[in-house]
Amino acid sequence: MASSSAVGKLSREEFRRQKDLDAARKAGTAPAALDEEGRPINPHIPQYISQAPWYLDTGAPSLNHQRRPDYDDSSSKLDNWYDRGAKAGPAAKKFRKGACENCGAMTHKKQDCLERPRKKGAKFTNKDIQADDVIQEVSAGYDAKRDRWNGYDAAEHKRVYEEYAAIEAARQKLREEEIDNQTTTDLAAVRKVAKAGKSETKTDADFGSSEDEDADEDKYADAADAVGQKLDAKTRITVRNLRIREDTAKYLINLDPESAYYDPKTRSMRDAPLKNIPAEDAKFAGDNFFRYSGEAPEVQDLQLFAWQAAARGNDVHLNANPTQGELLHYEFKQKKEELKDTTKTSILAKYGGAEYLNSAPKELRQGQTENYVEYSRTGQVIKGREKAKAKSKYPEDVYVNNHTAVWGSWYDTLTGSWGYACCHSSLHLSYCAGKAGIEAAYASSAQHLLATSNTPAVPEKSEKEPPRDVQETPSEKIDQNYSKKRIGEGDIKLDQGKLAQAVLEEKKRKAKGGNDDERSSKKVKSSLEGGGSHEVTEEELEAYRMSRRQTEDPMANYVDEDL
Repeated sequence: MASSSAVGKLSREEFRRQKDLDAARKAGTAPAALDEEGRPINPHIPQYISQAPWYLDTGAPSLNHQRRPDYDDSSSKLDNWYDRGAKAGPAAKKFRKGACENCGAMTHKKQDCLERPRKKGAKFTNKDIQADDVIQEVSAGYDAKRDRWNGYDAAEHKRVYEEYAAIEAARQKLREEEIDNQTTTDLAAVRKVAKAGKSETKTDADFGSSEDEDADEDKYADAADAVGQKLDAKTRITVRNLRIREDTAKYLINLDPESAYYDPKTRSMRDAPLKNIPAEDAKFAGDNFFRYSGEAPEVQDLQLFAWQAAARGNDVHLNANPTQGELLHYEFKQKKEELKDTTKTSILAKYGGAEYLNSAPKELRQGQTENYVEYSRTGQVIKGREKAKAKSKYPEDVYVNNHTAVWGSWYDTLTGSWGYACCHSSLHLSYCAGKAGIEAAYASSAQHLLATSNTPAVPEKSEKEPPRDVQETPSEKIDQNYSKKRIGEGDIKLDQGKLAQAVLEEKKRKAKGGNDDERSSKKVKSSLEGGGSHEVTEEELEAYRMSRRQTEDPMANYVDEDL
């Protein structure tokens, strides 16, 4: 079937004839199309397979674009590599112009020479001139270029293996001779010699192989194949994250909800689920029992020492150089004990009292105690002392200077400072004055001083003035004039007696000032902005608003004439 790109755009008649020809070829009434090599093309092949792309189109029906191209098999062989160390004939007797100044070979320059750099090159000495190298052209295929073992000689590893095997055989023979040379027939001495030989093998700096390493391989292989274990790439340790089916789950050991806490996310239970069973006899004594048993505390002390040493500027890192960290920690402990002994000796020599240091052994003093603890069948404490609560390393509830509250128990909203709740003192480590201090702090506060200084004088009562039954307290004055609420927020309590008094004063002021509303408004505005003699209260503001509504209402005297 011809390609549409080669034929171009077909007319309607040509397209119809092409369709009829394709249908006849599929039906078998017309012969199949032939490619460039004379092979028939299956007419049932879809067009998107038989049609060649524009960059491979030859103008004739063909399926070569679907076939694998033929490559030269000689260039794709994996064993086709350079002949290492091949020389092109014997070496020259004299130095030749253009040769390597170091070794005298003509095939490379001095900067590309692989020989040892000489103090005086072959250019100046004419001695030990090397033969020319064979320049080889190796055409590697796709696989050969990407083969990392291409050109490797397996005989090299065989020589290394034979060398190690010979050394191990000689070491074994030497150990047997040392055992045979023993004159005594004591089995313990023979074992001691064999053990010494094994320790020497382990501490050998050049070769680290030994007999017991082969025996340990099986043990490590069993541990690697154990159920529920994986290798943590960060810490390089084996982590047990799954439970063997035969083992009892931690949360099923004690079904009491008040027993040890179980974290389902990490599958950890730090405390022992059964309190009435000793940790040595319990099937599971808690994760903390394993954490503080064996060599775990020593490793923690070593890590703490490494952190503290690094914080003081020393180059100590437990993971980077564990041997150095352990040696420095050992020296640090020795010097600490020596210093402690020296200090103890000097104090006893100066003050005496060595006879009081002799006490009973630790086993007798701490073997038995009077602390009685009684547990129930579910592990709860019935009688006796419960588990001590964890305390912070910072001092808590420490009262100083006669205070009954700690520093920071009271906050002054005016000054934004902390203090003591017992005396309202914002001065740290001050002496407590009790209630007298609270009264003195209130008397000296800014709100109290402003409230007492800005209180207007009480006018004399007249017959027209209503009685003032409600007296204003300082707290109400402060809340009214110094509240942080914006205008229009919260509930404002208006004193009716004060409101009536403010209305009368506003009428008197209007009667004196006439109709000059502009001057009166400026006066009120200046008093509001702080230019007046006293603070404007809410009653005065309400009286001012009421007078403005009565005088400035444009619709107050309006009469509709059309009605």
